[in-house]
Amino acid sequence: MNYIDLNKKLNELKIEEVVWIIYIGIIIYSFYSNSLERKYYLTGNKIIKEKYRKSLIIIFSILLIIYLYFFKDSYDSINELNELDSYEKKKYTYLSFLGSFFIVLSGIIFLYIAYNDESLDVEIAFN
Repeated sequence: MNYIDLNKKLNELKIEEVVWIIYIGIIIYSFYSNSLERKYYLTGNKIIKEKYRKSLIIIFSILLIIYLYFFKDSYDSINELNELDSYEKKKYTYLSFLGSFFIVLSGIIFLYIAYNDESLDVEIAFN
């Protein structure tokens, strides 16, 4: 691995560390969101219901941004492939891109549900 590739990999790892910190924040915020959901179902309070719905929108918006980052990173990896790369590397790079695509698609769908399901009839989770 040359100096440029090493530098690039180290920068990617720094970004991934920030993403992990964001995930920890999302997990903590999700506990809060679950408490709002519980309070809504116990009390029927419409204000709490709207706070819960807005918290879902915030969670899935942040997650979608993260998913888009990794999707772009996968796309960039495809563009960096060259004819000298092994079949295995090409195969796994394309599979990684396909996985990233489906994760972005699920993020879009979950955000759509959180934004449009005002009655909170559908349980959604980012697992």
